[in-house]
This record gives sequence, structure tokens and C-alpha cells, in this order.
Amino acid sequence: MIVKNTKKKVQIIFFMMALLLVLTFICFLVGSSHMSISECFKALMHESTAANNRIIWNIRIPRVLAALIAGAGLAVSGLIMQTVLNNPLASPSVLGVSNAAVFGANLSIIAFAGGFLSTGHNVSNYMVGASPYSTSFMAFVFSLLSILLILALCRVKAFSPGVVVLAGVAIGSIWTAATTILQFYATDVGLSAAVIWNFGDLGRATYKTDAIMLAVVLLGYVCFTVLSWRYNSLFGGDEMAKSMGINVDLLRFISLFLSSMITAVCVSFLGIIGFVGIICPHVMKKILGQDHRFTIPTSALCGSLLLVFADTVSRSMGNGSALPIGAITSLLGAPFFIAIIFSRGEHKV
Repeated sequence: MIVKNTKKKVQIIFFMMALLLVLTFICFLVGSSHMSISECFKALMHESTAANNRIIWNIRIPRVLAALIAGAGLAVSGLIMQTVLNNPLASPSVLGVSNAAVFGANLSIIAFAGGFLSTGHNVSNYMVGASPYSTSFMAFVFSLLSILLILALCRVKAFSPGVVVLAGVAIGSIWTAATTILQFYATDVGLSAAVIWNFGDLGRATYKTDAIMLAVVLLGYVCFTVLSWRYNSLFGGDEMAKSMGINVDLLRFISLFLSSMITAVCVSFLGIIGFVGIICPHVMKKILGQDHRFTIPTSALCGSLLLVFADTVSRSMGNGSALPIGAITSLLGAPFFIAIIFSRGEHKV
């Protein structure tokens, strides 16, 4: 049932914020060290043992921050893409961003660090040559290239939602084919490292990567919030939006570029994290309707909730090591998404 009362919608936002705060603290407690609540509090205040302080401040806090930031960014990106493309199945990877990031990371790992261009089959050489920052940089570069290529093709042909989706599928398949060819020539060491990168891992996060992701996500969020009334106008069709003085093509270009940039940054640092950009917008639209004044902030909160919860589950089940976060989000999101698809009711403003 869709909530129509504005006061109740605001109450839902505050409830989600409180729930996120509680879940975030629970996430701090989960781990192989089995830290108690009091020890966790002391570590947060730098008053616990040196080991506990390091675990909280050097490992868990950067990881939780990454979950909060990436979850919000991927969820809002999915919401905006679904709106501007008028496609309920659109996701942050619709422009081939994830496929391009995978190719860039594989190129860095297999060719330049762990494969046929430098180290051969020598594992020790691979460990010396591998650089997580170079891998993230290559993933981002190819993601950005994919974004610009598809948007350029759409500007030449026609900036319609159908053209964007088809161009994204075509370019994405090219990146996937190139990745397959690259992996075919990889050494065992390079191939293993490339596959592990694809899993999606919040453990790679550092304060530096969190700051970069936060800057990009915050920029996109502010822009999307400012444009929220324009997104609402798209539900009446392109012609109605144009009659209201909105440059629809420019709005799509800016929205898709910012959404893809957020995805590119998150994927390049953390790997592939699926379903956040699909499931969270649908949940919030099911509860609050299509009004972007409310679905933008609630989708961000829902994305953070989902990723923090998934991280808590992954570290609880990992028996000392965290399971791939992308696998957990897919396991949690897919059944819920199927339930939403087959549930009755339509989205309304």
C-alpha cells in the first residue's frame, strides 16, 4: 500500500535513518575478533586495547563507510536510470559500466601485474607487480570510456530510452567478449586474481577510497535532488515535460552521466555489487510512490541499509573471512525482487 500523507513519508525517512544507525553499530560488532559491545564502544573512543582500536578504526570503520556510501550511490543511480529510461529493469550497469570496469581490472591484473606481459607464472613477481590502486584506476578509466562512448552514440542517433538501452547492451557485450579473450591468455595466477576481483569486496575500502566515493556520490545526490521535480514531470511523457520548458535530452544526458559516474567509482574500488540499484528503488516506489522528493532520499537510505546488512551477514557466515558481498546482495535481493514483480498494485505519485 502506497503512503500518500507527506507527514508519514517524513516519518518513514526518520525511521529508516534510526534503523540504519542501529544496524551500523551492529555491523561494528560482527567479526572474527568477537568484540563485545563495551569493547566496541571503548575502541570507538580509542580507549580499548591497541588491537581492538586497530580493528575498529583501520578495518571496520572504512568497510562500513564504504557500505553506507556505495549502497546509497548505487540505489539512487538505479532510481534515476529507471526514471529517465522509463524502464523498471534499468540498473546502474545498463550503460555497460560494470562490464567495462571488469575489463579494465582484468587488463590491469592479467596483463600488467599477473600475466603474460610482465610476470609470467611467477607468483612472487605477481605479488610485487600487483597494485590495487592501478587496478581501480584502470577499471574507472574503461568505465568512463564506456559512458562517453554510449552517450556520444546516443547524441548522434537519437537520445531516446530505447537507443540508450540497446547501445548499452551492445557495448557491454563487447567489453565482456574482450574480457573473455583476455582471460583465455591469462596465467593461472592472473586469472585467479581477476576472478577474485570480480566478486565485490568491501574489505578493499580505505579512508581515501571512501572519501573519493563520498565526493562523487554526494555530487550526484545533490544534483538529483535539485532536479527531482523534473524527474516527476517525465511520468507524463517527453512531450508534456518539454511543454513545461524542460530540455529532456539534456536532462537524460546529465542524469545518465552522473549515475554512471557514481557506478564507475563504486565498482572500480569495490568490484561488482549487484541488485542494489534495482531492488531498493522498487521497494521505495512500492511504499512511497513515484515522487522523487521522497524516493531519492529513501532509496539512498534503503541502499545503505541493504549493503550494511549484507556486509553483516557476509562476515557472520564467513567463519573468520567475509563472503563476497556481491553474492550476498544477489541472494538477498533476487527473491525479494521476484516477490515485488508478482505482487499486485501499480506505482502512483
